[in-house]
Amino acid sequence: MGFYLNPDNKGFWESIRSRIYVDKTGLIAHTNELLNTAEKFVCVSRPRRFGKSMALEMLAAYYSRGCSSRELFQGLQIQGEQSFEEHLNQHNVIYLNMQQFLIEASPEGVTEYLEQEVLRELYQEYDGLLQGDISGLALALRRIYAATGQQFIFLMDEWDCVMRERQESAEMQKQYLDFLRNLLKDQPFVALAYMTGILPVKKYGQHSALNMFWEYSMTDQGIFEEYTGFTEQEVRKLCRQFDMDFDETSNWYDGYQLKKFQHVYNPRSVVGAMRFRDFSNYWTSTETYTALKVYIDMDFDGLRSDIVQMIGGAHIRVNTRSFQNDMRTFETKDDVLTLLIHLGYLGYDSVRKEAFIPNREIMEEFENAMSVGGWSEVMRVLQASEHLLEATLRGDETAVAAGLDLAHTEVASILTYNDENSLSCAISLAYYSARKDYRIIRELPSGHGFADVVFLPLPSSGKPALVIELKYDQSAATAISQIKDRHYTQVLEDYCGEILLVGVNYNRNDKNKPHSCLIEHLTLPGTPPPGLQ
Repeated sequence: MGFYLNPDNKGFWESIRSRIYVDKTGLIAHTNELLNTAEKFVCVSRPRRFGKSMALEMLAAYYSRGCSSRELFQGLQIQGEQSFEEHLNQHNVIYLNMQQFLIEASPEGVTEYLEQEVLRELYQEYDGLLQGDISGLALALRRIYAATGQQFIFLMDEWDCVMRERQESAEMQKQYLDFLRNLLKDQPFVALAYMTGILPVKKYGQHSALNMFWEYSMTDQGIFEEYTGFTEQEVRKLCRQFDMDFDETSNWYDGYQLKKFQHVYNPRSVVGAMRFRDFSNYWTSTETYTALKVYIDMDFDGLRSDIVQMIGGAHIRVNTRSFQNDMRTFETKDDVLTLLIHLGYLGYDSVRKEAFIPNREIMEEFENAMSVGGWSEVMRVLQASEHLLEATLRGDETAVAAGLDLAHTEVASILTYNDENSLSCAISLAYYSARKDYRIIRELPSGHGFADVVFLPLPSSGKPALVIELKYDQSAATAISQIKDRHYTQVLEDYCGEILLVGVNYNRNDKNKPHSCLIEHLTLPGTPPPGLQ
């Protein structure tokens, strides 16, 4: 048993002893299927604090010959799988944390230091087989394989830290990738290579030094979707266990959308909320907002407009294929948006190819990043949004129209009204503060069409629901009529309480008062009408 070669199972032991442990051992059944196949090279990239290191510690505890881990997996999902006994503690494992080597090695000697450290443990285990001149780690492993037939499972954490923390050194990055290629590609001693990081494999031109790897990233997690974060079922169970409100939890931490699992939650944030019984920023608190600000301030045509629209709740079409998988090479705004997807600041709908801000926790991080220069007009709209919501709840149509006029004036340089969709974005932006009490849903299917914006109150808010219909060069009365005629309130059939119907029209021919507003109160049958706030 060593630190790199066949490590112990202490990391996984600590995980299952924690007060909150969500069973993700089903992942092992998938990696068992990949052993010694053409798909044995796996690169799983996810945002920080999404359980990547915990997954590697689990795989090390399961595979490593240096462990006796049967009791640790007692009663967990993998124990019921047919392959459980076949591979339990039956493999040589080489566990590498690249962040450690990057910190401890000299600036240009990362791979040399890595080889030195791992070779030291190999000599201790296979001293009789490693005679003569051994020029590197790959040669040593080939000799061991030739003499014994033993293969190795490579588990590599923070594989991309060289790309992220040595952005200025293209030569160092290339040398590092060439080292990995020589160590892993076409080598008979590799039974499985599973590496994790934030970024997918770096591209050089049209080719990659590690083109044998199968990519599982935030744009397509493939077979690993269920293990990307917490699923809705897992979060519901935790909310029951800790007596926490599920709707509030969802509003804060849901939003990462995959093909099969449409609701994926940030695991660190959910654990933090359950442990401390408080909804707050747990994921973003580990890094300053300046990291996000650097990217959203980049001067690419249309990027600022896209950011503003997403703050207003819009989904933005994005081409993720041009991204070079680093944090330095940006040719278009799509490259910046794709990086934000991989970093976890944006969610991604892989079916519609659209990016969006996933939840309240991340929305607040965008607000923090914009509050320090460069976004003053947007910040004025956000700061005025509390008064706009108050005016809406008390039914003050004149004040609402004036508030929307002001919001339009502020963001006109970034977001130009040219259709009802852009008007919807601006309205959602103007009601920004409502997010603390409402789940805001744009274009919610209802009745015979789509309600433009629905504000569904969280159970703890005590506020009425809002159904907002937007019109362009028509009238607010027409908007109210459409809500009624198309039965948009049917979408709230499970909601008990008061509903405000809000009709908004933007008249581009009236430069003095372009917005008009009508508000009607509706109480669902059987619900006693509460007083307006």
